[in-house]
Amino acid sequence: MPATSKPLRIFLFLLLLCMQLSVSAISYIDSLHTIVAQKYPDSINKKRLALVCGGSLGAYTGIMTGVGFVWYGRQQLGKFRWFDDSREWLQQDKTGHFYAPYFITTLSYEMLRWSGMKSTPAALTAGAFGFLSLSMMEIPDGLSPKYGASWSDIVFNFSGAAFATGQYLLWKEQRITSKYSFHIVDYPKGELRDRAEALYGKSFIERALKDYNGTVIWLSANLYSFNHKIRPKWLNVSLGYGAGNLYGGFQNVWVDAKGNAHDRSDLKRYRSFYLSVDADLTKIPVKSKAGKAILGVLNVFKVPMPAIEFNTLGQVVFHPMFALNFDYPIVLNKRR
Repeated sequence: MPATSKPLRIFLFLLLLCMQLSVSAISYIDSLHTIVAQKYPDSINKKRLALVCGGSLGAYTGIMTGVGFVWYGRQQLGKFRWFDDSREWLQQDKTGHFYAPYFITTLSYEMLRWSGMKSTPAALTAGAFGFLSLSMMEIPDGLSPKYGASWSDIVFNFSGAAFATGQYLLWKEQRITSKYSFHIVDYPKGELRDRAEALYGKSFIERALKDYNGTVIWLSANLYSFNHKIRPKWLNVSLGYGAGNLYGGFQNVWVDAKGNAHDRSDLKRYRSFYLSVDADLTKIPVKSKAGKAILGVLNVFKVPMPAIEFNTLGQVVFHPMFALNFDYPIVLNKRR
């Protein structure tokens, strides 16, 4: 499937969570404070449960309808088919299919716990919702002549939801969280910048949602959760995955809007693996309810910190501050 579709659709499902959490201003602040403090009701609060279920289903229905109009429009649906995109974009698109269900599952779990549901049923229900909310989109994909259902998307959707659910079942908390970071790639003028803008857009928002070359998805482990002797409580260690030189799904060969053929196979597509420190913002002591709520929301992003990159170009790169475009990378093993 094209690069311009998946990231935006994943974003819409993250928007679903914002709508789910902001069904009303009072419940939004109250629930976030409850989430951070982990003070849940002892029994089901029917009004809260109805608010969570009704808001989630309503938002899901609205977004699915919007996605249908935007991506499928007046297309004539055909016979259901599968499309193997498991090798596209060096699997960078798959990290989004892990991150989004993970995020949906954790937020859904906390909202269900806020409504009074016990931990195990809340974890299983949230995990099912996190998985199905994205995987259901494979049905219209499979019927669309432009796309095709992707089994690899389904696998990663399940993995993200299961990763969150498993931790709730095992520990009743998220000791290892999935996080997101982004930096704007400075594409050289000419055919490469034109290609990047055609694929990923021009504005910051478009690039943040679409640009596989600038996105890194992290797994961030809180050390205190595994060993209470380790301080400070918020200290995390993170592993990240990214990619570079991606100007097409399978290869750097394309035909532009004017019909001109381009072959940039000379640019080696590469994977990057990162090691960094991070912070679990929910474990930072803050007295203000609003402050705790803000930190809880911001915890989906990787905190700006130094990082070491190992990539398949054979490079080891030190990033003094891996965040947006404040980074000035230093290649540690320059070849002579």
